[in-house]
This record gives sequence, structure tokens and C-alpha cells, in this order.
Amino acid sequence: MCRLKKSSRGEDCVPPASRWHHPRLVRSAGEFWPFRRVVGLLPHQCARRREFTAAREMSLLRSLRVFLVARTGSHPAGSLLRQSPQPRHTFHAGPRLSASASSKELLMKLRRKTGYSFVNCKKALETCGGDLKQAEIWLHKEAQKEGWSKAAKLQGRKTKEGLIGLLQEGNTTVLVEVNCETDFVSRNLKFQQLVQQVALGTMMHCQTLKDQPSTYSKGFLNSSELSGLPAGPDREGSLKDQLALAIGKLGENMILKRAAWVKVPSGFYVGSYVHGAMQSPSLHNLALGKYGALVICETSEQKTNLEDVGRRLGQHVVGMAPLSVGSLDDEPGGEAETKMLSQPYLLDPSITLGQYVQPQGVSVVDFVRFECGEGEEAAETE
Repeated sequence: MCRLKKSSRGEDCVPPASRWHHPRLVRSAGEFWPFRRVVGLLPHQCARRREFTAAREMSLLRSLRVFLVARTGSHPAGSLLRQSPQPRHTFHAGPRLSASASSKELLMKLRRKTGYSFVNCKKALETCGGDLKQAEIWLHKEAQKEGWSKAAKLQGRKTKEGLIGLLQEGNTTVLVEVNCETDFVSRNLKFQQLVQQVALGTMMHCQTLKDQPSTYSKGFLNSSELSGLPAGPDREGSLKDQLALAIGKLGENMILKRAAWVKVPSGFYVGSYVHGAMQSPSLHNLALGKYGALVICETSEQKTNLEDVGRRLGQHVVGMAPLSVGSLDDEPGGEAETKMLSQPYLLDPSITLGQYVQPQGVSVVDFVRFECGEGEEAAETE
């Protein structure tokens, strides 16, 4: 408290109480007047600030008293805290606290499992009465509705970007293409997981087909056939439903473009290559890139360098883009040659690919080449 200045008569500079209309200021003019002189506020503002500070201190004291009573079960001896009505905000004890903790735990578990926002997860748990499984199903249904709505709005927008996915399991190899609008989305993990789901769905489809005991089998799936495939053992619905979910999350138009699959018996080998390959620990053995190739080779004996030879052949197919296999008897061609075996070998242009393959003890039978967005570019050119 500051000291008051003295007037010329030697009296304190306190205004008469009649000038102060606030009742508390009338009662305690001597208390608030010095405070006003220090902080430069009007009298009624000083009063409000003092009242707020006093109320805050009293609230803290009451909360402390309630906490001590809850801890000890009795009033603290010698306490200077006087009896007061039950405060408005108190600590919740007993079952209410445990229920709150369990609901937070459910909310966090649902959030981690589904990846949806806290607001949506909380709404799902409230709608389903705290049932975690039902809340997850409800979230997926709502996301699909939102995804289908967005897909309808975004339909027709160009999808020239995307990824090629390559997956090999045993004697079966699949190559898939999924397109989106921007390269930024193609680098998103959620988009890459969609490509993984498409590759797994195609692999499951191939495994249901009959094997050819004496020769290889090859097939293609267009966009509509690919969309109708089951999503997989751990997913509900079709690949089309997974596409809608991805569109709802990422907000871009996307297309399940195409897929190719190859199954080989013993005596055959599938060489593979993906250009600009990206691999993530969460995507297992799936390879992703902008270009992909499968080369079907026939060999009389199992060689240790088959994987390396198959990779080099895949690189040649990606780089030189042949249209047919050709024959070892064909004349060597130049840069414009479209027969694979007659083309200059990509890694050593001084020889043809046929001249590289012959000493390796393998013969090239067939190949598949995917380039991301090549159909869109051709349609735009036309």
C-alpha cells in the first residue's frame, strides 16, 4: 500500500465518499483510493479488480479444504479455513473417475486403431454406447459415405500421377497401377497402403485360379474388374470401397487403373524390376515406383544368378519399351527397334539383348510393362 500525498493543509488526498457511487467504495474509500493512485484506474475498476482477486483466493482456499477433507476423511485440526458452502467445481471421486478414465482409454484405442479424428471417434463411441467394435464399424460406414460423396464430386478430374506396385509370392507375381491427381498424394502413406490393398486383392484372385502344369499363365484386369475384387482377409467389402475411403481421407480423385498377373511352374522364372522403387517396412515386400516390368524366362536348370539376370532384363524392358519379344535369329536393330531381343542391350549397347541372354542359359518367353499414367497421356494427345 502506498503512502498518500498530503494536501497543503496537511490532510490525506481522499475524495469525499459522496463522490463515489459504488456502495463498497463508500465503505472503504480509504482502502481503494491509494490503489487507484498507483495503478491509474477509476474507482469502480479498482473495486472490481480487488473483488476478483479476493474471490479467486477464496475459491483456491475452498478447493484446498475439500481436497484435505477427501484425503483425511475429517476436517484438518487447527485449520483457519472457515466453513463454506460446497464449491461449484469439485473433484470427482469414486466410480465417476474410473468411468472417465476408461472412456479416455477407449477413445485413445479407437483413435490409434482407425486413424480418425478424436471428434469422430468420440461421436462413434457415444453413438454405439461405448462398444469399441461397433464404433469402428460405424466409423468405416460414415467414412465410406463421405468417400462416395467426394468421389462423385471429383469424378472426371485428370489422374495422371500415381504408383506402380509389384508383389511377388511364391510362383505368382502381380503388377498393379493406381492413379491420383498429384505426385504429393502418391507419396502419402495412405495412398501407398491403398496400392498395397489392390496388390493383395489381385494376388488373392490369382491364387484361386487353376495352375497350368506345363506352361506359364498370364492375365490382365481392367479398372471395373479390379474394383470388384474382395479387399482382403482383414478388410470388409471390395477394393472399390477401399478406394472410396482413400478418396474421403486424401481429397483427390483416384482410379484403380489396371493389374497384370503371372503364374509359372517349375522350369520358369519371372524377372521383375520397378524403377524409382520405394519400400516401406509397413508395406512388407511390396515395391512401388513409376515404371514396372515382368519378364518371363524359361530355364533348363536352376541357376544362382537368375534374380540378377531377371532384374537386368526388367531394366531393359522399362528403358527400351519393346513391343514384342522377337527371335534370336532376327537381325540386330537400332534405337527404333521394337523387338526385344534385337534391341541394343540397355546396359551395353555394343551387343543386342539376345546376345546378352544366350550365354546366361535362359530364353525370354514373354514380358509385361507398365508405365504410370501412360493411358491418360495417350488420351490427352488424341
